[in-house]
Amino acid sequence: MPRNDLQRARDFRLSFARRQAGEVREVPGGFLVLHREYARSHEHNQLHIVGPADPEGLPALADEAMAFLPHRRITVHDETLGPLCAPALERAGYSHVTEVLMVHTGPVPEAAAADVVERDLGPDPYGPLRRALTAQQRRWMPDADERTVHDLVERRTARRAGAEEVLFLAAHDDSGEIASWADLYLEPAAGIAQIEEVATAEPYLRRGYADAALTAALRRAAAAGCALRFLVADQDDWPLRWYGRRGFTAVGRAHSFSRF
Repeated sequence: MPRNDLQRARDFRLSFARRQAGEVREVPGGFLVLHREYARSHEHNQLHIVGPADPEGLPALADEAMAFLPHRRITVHDETLGPLCAPALERAGYSHVTEVLMVHTGPVPEAAAADVVERDLGPDPYGPLRRALTAQQRRWMPDADERTVHDLVERRTARRAGAEEVLFLAAHDDSGEIASWADLYLEPAAGIAQIEEVATAEPYLRRGYADAALTAALRRAAAAGCALRFLVADQDDWPLRWYGRRGFTAVGRAHSFSRF
């Protein structure tokens, strides 16, 4: 019997985390990923817990495994284990975000009107995608230092190793400026695609550019033979509902814990 969509999506996320890491260290109940080149990226420097694990012992495990890092980040992928870990981690000063895994169950949409193409980051600092990402990151994090902004933009280079194909898609306005973007991670042999980092530059909000980027990602995934197309959304943030209106259905949850 084939595994269900939730387990396949989880397995893909875990494989992606390992493959894009600079270093992987096994720990009880999971593994630690590290990437010294992007030290400010919590995505690339965190614990992934798959279980079994001791919820009460998880804060001490994180402190031991991540002692040399200024932050703590733990993702618990088992949706039964995650809530059990929350009390001990919250007592230890962690914030808790519930991640919702959503599978695209609607029809593949028709092509969008806006121009969407694959982009590299381009030369530093002049690449169009790099410029757009950097400007928006500074809007989101006005107090962040230059190293943090650099790591959060440049970490896309590490993502190239996470899947068989990794595409950065960008929607453009009529003048050619990048208005919105999305990551697309493809594993055609397994029939799986993940869509992430769908975002719009603030000057272009509510003009359909994010729809164009998402539509392009879905169409490319379908063309690559990826019948399972999924993404991850914050349970308490508005994009969850936005994705729901565009054919995505919640199939499971993971739990992310952070301490700064």
